[in-house]
Order: sequence, then C-alpha cells, then structure tokens
Amino acid sequence: KNQIGMLVAIEREVGLGAYIEGGVLLNAQVSAELLESLFYPGTALHDGAVIIREDKIVAAGCLFPLTDNPNVSKTMGTRHRAGIGLTEESDAIVVIVSEETGRISVCHRGEIMPDLDRDRLEGLLRELTTPGKSPPRAPEDEAEPGGA
Repeated sequence: KNQIGMLVAIEREVGLGAYIEGGVLLNAQVSAELLESLFYPGTALHDGAVIIREDKIVAAGCLFPLTDNPNVSKTMGTRHRAGIGLTEESDAIVVIVSEETGRISVCHRGEIMPDLDRDRLEGLLRELTTPGKSPPRAPEDEAEPGGA
C-alpha cells in the first residue's frame, strides 16, 4: 500500500547460490518490517532483490538476469524483467511490487501474473509452494503492469 518497490525471490529446488553470493548475506527471519526496511527508497539495498530460502532472508541486494524474451512488453521496467529473467533460469517464484503503481505481480516459469490483490497473491503463493501441485499458467489476455 506504500508503493515501495520490491523484488523477492523464493528459492525452490534449483539453488540460487550464485545470486546469493553477489548480494549481502543476512540469514534473517522473514518479516514484513524487515522487507519494508530493506526496500525503503534511499537505503543501500533497495534496488536489488531479496532471496528467501525456507523461512529466512538469506541475502539482499542481489542482481538477477534480465529476460531477453522479445515478447515481453517494452513498458515493463527492470524489476519486472529481472523477475521474469530469474524464473526463466530457475524454478524460483518471484514476487514483484511496482514502485510506481504499487501493483503486485508473481513470476514463475518465465511468465508473469500481473496485478494481483492480496487474496489472489496468497492463494497463488500457496499453490506454487505446495509440493505436487501443478501451478497455474499466466493468463494470456491480461493487461501487463506498467514499468517498475
């Protein structure tokens, strides 16, 4: 609701060690307050990403690869392109909050599911993190979010 931009990757089976090494190691319990502090504009780590492993924020200030997919809208900003890029190379789940609009998106398998409300976000994260469940595909006809 404060429109603080965020890029949060949730590690799954494919390790994100190379991206963790490029960030600042934290090994801290996940909390809304810590995430908000890390991404608060003007702080040292606010432009990078956070990686969560199990219930810990293992690193912050991490850099992810940007997607090269020509079908990704040119209106998407760096934060969104990095979320898509990481999920093209791993099985991570990436949550993105646009700094400009406050809209929340989730990336998985190189696809973005934009403009999620709280209930849909929680449901989607439960689906994606439940072992053995087949995650949903991104709707093809939904509008894409503005730049990040």
